[in-house]
Amino acid sequence: MELAKQARAHVARLDLSAVQAAQLEGQAHTARALWNLLHEFFTFRQGRFAMLKDCDAAIRQARHEIDWMGQLPAQAAQAVLKSYRQAWANFFNPDHPAGRPTFKARFRSRLAVDVPQARDLQITRLNRRWGAVNLPKVGRVRFRWTKDLPGVTKGGPAGRITGARLVKDAYGWTIVFRVECEVPAPAQHSGPSVGIDRGVTVALALSDGTMREHGPWLSGGERERLRLLEKKAARQRRARTPGEPTSRRLARTNAQIAKARATAKRRALDWQHQTTTELATGFGVIVVEDLKIMNMVRSAKGTVEQPGTNVAQKAGLNRAIAGEAWGRTVTLLEYKTADRGGQVVKVPAPGTSQTCHECGYRDPGNRAGTVFACKNPACGWVGHADTNGAINIANAAGTAVPGRGDLAVGRSVKRQPPRAA
Repeated sequence: MELAKQARAHVARLDLSAVQAAQLEGQAHTARALWNLLHEFFTFRQGRFAMLKDCDAAIRQARHEIDWMGQLPAQAAQAVLKSYRQAWANFFNPDHPAGRPTFKARFRSRLAVDVPQARDLQITRLNRRWGAVNLPKVGRVRFRWTKDLPGVTKGGPAGRITGARLVKDAYGWTIVFRVECEVPAPAQHSGPSVGIDRGVTVALALSDGTMREHGPWLSGGERERLRLLEKKAARQRRARTPGEPTSRRLARTNAQIAKARATAKRRALDWQHQTTTELATGFGVIVVEDLKIMNMVRSAKGTVEQPGTNVAQKAGLNRAIAGEAWGRTVTLLEYKTADRGGQVVKVPAPGTSQTCHECGYRDPGNRAGTVFACKNPACGWVGHADTNGAINIANAAGTAVPGRGDLAVGRSVKRQPPRAA
């Protein structure tokens, strides 16, 4: 039987004492400062990029000369260098959406520390609910045991743990185990194909006429509490003298806001995982639009000379798009369909929402909100606009048909032969 390597991550909540939490936070701030020092050394050294060996030598020298640099484990410091170099590789890759690496701000950066070598972890299971792990320069720490880890428990899944990463969010510190398993290569998925239209009013509309929707991520009371906290934070910021450090009251309010938003994100991620698992299990080929999401959520403020229009409406739309996390939905679909022998196909986005899937007639006036009414007198199809778009997306996989982006306004092209490559 042919085996394939499968790399996954397992997240577990850490149970830290106040001293251990302070130690990890110090390590994370040191890692952030090291990233900034590397960025300055790499980009501003005699007007040219520094070589990898020069960066490594600079890190080793800094660890001897700067006292606070020593609180970060040596392997974690090397992991910062590796991540920084990978960030530049992603930036220079034309197929990667990453932007140019920049400095990391103290209050806007996610605190994280890498443990690149699994032998440093020494993972054991204590009981049904808890496990224990060694963290460099922190000591023995308990973590919540919710899933068997390969190579740790007898009779557990085959594989190994290659490392871990410690990450802090609004709820505290978590450990993300990097897990590598060998699993049987999946057979080709025999399920049907489907097109999916991602939207704001309807989260996911499928070409088979069904939809995947969700309610608000926060209840009415939770949304009201978040609104009051945001107003409170605004008042506290206005009372703060510019240049003074953030008060404890404002810091506490910001922490409460972050926790409420983290709750919404957790619920959104849970819904996405459940929905994408269902779709990957039921369909062999899933077709989605190749959306440029960063361009779609760009601000409409404009400049002083040329101010934007409908700025508030565009800002609300941007928040709604960001709340749906369209990119994360596709990322989850890609690896889940691959695990089951299926695939995700991306097609160009222009035209899918304005073109009638029945006759191929394209006109911006075809769509009015969630209703699609074809203006072609010979057709006149009426239905849900997102379902029509999903059908166009499904039809666009591999052929120059409606939704492919090469359709003229007011012209029927459904029965035209595909163009030669």
